[in-house]
Amino acid sequence: MRYRPLSPTGDYTIGQPWYVNNTNAVAQAIKTRLNLWLAEWFIDTSDGTPWLTQVFGPRASRNPDAAIRQRILQTPGVTGLVSYQSTYFGATRQIQVQAQVQTQYSTTPVPIDLMLTSPTV
Repeated sequence: MRYRPLSPTGDYTIGQPWYVNNTNAVAQAIKTRLNLWLAEWFIDTSDGTPWLTQVFGPRASRNPDAAIRQRILQTPGVTGLVSYQSTYFGATRQIQVQAQVQTQYSTTPVPIDLMLTSPTV
């Protein structure tokens, strides 16, 4: 597993050491996988997180956490989900995801904290 570090604004950094087979690589993989919206990538429109269909849409009959948990657990390097919590902010159409994952590279859980905003549709 090899990932180029991202800047605080989410851009690739050049000239920085890569994350290679470590917990930083797994944490970044989770964040980038969650940030990829379903059908956003033209090469594989079946890949991505189903934000519009399973998370942000009508929430009464859906379990949005199931889709997010599944996406986290299917990330390469993740061996388990230690803890998970999400908070939905309806007024701003945002969801905050806080989780701790177990990875194949460490016995210490890796914290994940991410805030995502739904586009207006």
